[in-house]
Amino acid sequence: MTMAGAERLRSELHELKTEKRPAIIEAIAEAREHGDLKENAEYHAAREQQGFCEGRIKEIEGKLADSEIIDITKIPVSGKVIFGATVTLINLDTEKTVKYQVVGEDEADVKAGKISVGSPIARAIMGKEVGEEVVVNAPGGEIEYEIDEVEHI
Repeated sequence: MTMAGAERLRSELHELKTEKRPAIIEAIAEAREHGDLKENAEYHAAREQQGFCEGRIKEIEGKLADSEIIDITKIPVSGKVIFGATVTLINLDTEKTVKYQVVGEDEADVKAGKISVGSPIARAIMGKEVGEEVVVNAPGGEIEYEIDEVEHI
């Protein structure tokens, strides 16, 4: 996991624990005051929210505990594509350039230029160096790229 991804998860965890959890507890207490819990939709909805919130808290805590956090800026640039690196690729058919950062699955967001380490493009370029050509087996067919630049930002 990258430093930015870990920070986003820590931020979400903080929000869940300090804002959402207390709000849900308050909603449960308020719903209990309405009487019969068997037919109290507000109570059941609040309990369901509580289950989702607690599940997400456990999921985030588990991910943060089990993952290795990589600070790509502290790794010397070697021109080789590694986890966390930002890579500029040139499509050899169209001459268009694209720029992606190789990140963990939880951080992937193609629109933001972040691709999962398990994606077809990342699997094709991992371990390759600047100037090498790679063939990506994409759902739409094979695409040939040349690795133009590897940055650690």
